[in-house]
Amino acid sequence: MRLAALLVLLLAPVAGERYAAAQAPPQYGGGAAVQEDGNVAANTGRNRRPKAPPKTKFEEDVIKTSGGDLKITSVGHASVMFTFGGKTIHVDPVSDTADYSLLPKADLILVTHEDPDHLDPKAVKTLSTDKTVLIVSPNASLYLPAGTIMINGETETIAGFKIEAIPAYNIFGRGGNGKPYTPRGSANGYVITFADKRVYVAGVTESIPEMQKIRPIDVAFLPLNETGRGLALRTMNSSMFADAVNEIQPKILFPYNYGNNDPKAFAGLVKNQQAIDLRVRDMK
Repeated sequence: MRLAALLVLLLAPVAGERYAAAQAPPQYGGGAAVQEDGNVAANTGRNRRPKAPPKTKFEEDVIKTSGGDLKITSVGHASVMFTFGGKTIHVDPVSDTADYSLLPKADLILVTHEDPDHLDPKAVKTLSTDKTVLIVSPNASLYLPAGTIMINGETETIAGFKIEAIPAYNIFGRGGNGKPYTPRGSANGYVITFADKRVYVAGVTESIPEMQKIRPIDVAFLPLNETGRGLALRTMNSSMFADAVNEIQPKILFPYNYGNNDPKAFAGLVKNQQAIDLRVRDMK
């Protein structure tokens, strides 16, 4: 599995550049990371947010499934926790986001991306027991070598849950080296199946063609890029976000990793999707 992951990473830049040149949706501009105000995003790498104290109170939602209640805890920023059937899954736990000593230990930890607002060895250690399973994306494995790598397109049953590794990458967002901020094959989103419900956590990604293939989705966590001059395009601008929602058609939608975007504006992004239950939590 690790050899396969390395091969994917070696081939990813070529595949990503070919796709961007030949197939990228024209409404996003000609390959440059264009902001909504018309400015090209600077190659600043990770977008920076004012640091806030780790959260100690969390919003929860309960989703009914054929196998019992699924409790979703919106921990903060890009961190999410799922509780189902007596087991706990943490996605992208980060100590700066939350006081993880207040949350239950993990049966399963999923890491989408190597950025420090998604990957934190300290939080992983805090949440782990000798029975915890750690699943990581290929690039994240460089910082969490004890984790088991899943590559895009793989499906595994882990800790009793069906886990699908979904591509997550940039087509237009560029890092300081001029290449995609998140190259194709380097990061994962995840679809987790809880009885008859499928939950998609997108990770660090733009709206990408692979999203057309993951339906049906009952619950989706989709990121929205911060706005403003000098901020790199790491995830989705508002038009990409609306396109992703249209492609995936989730029954319940949680915007997350949304930084300085105004939560009051989210309803306007899905105004043509009246069947979707939009749930805005404190995930900036």
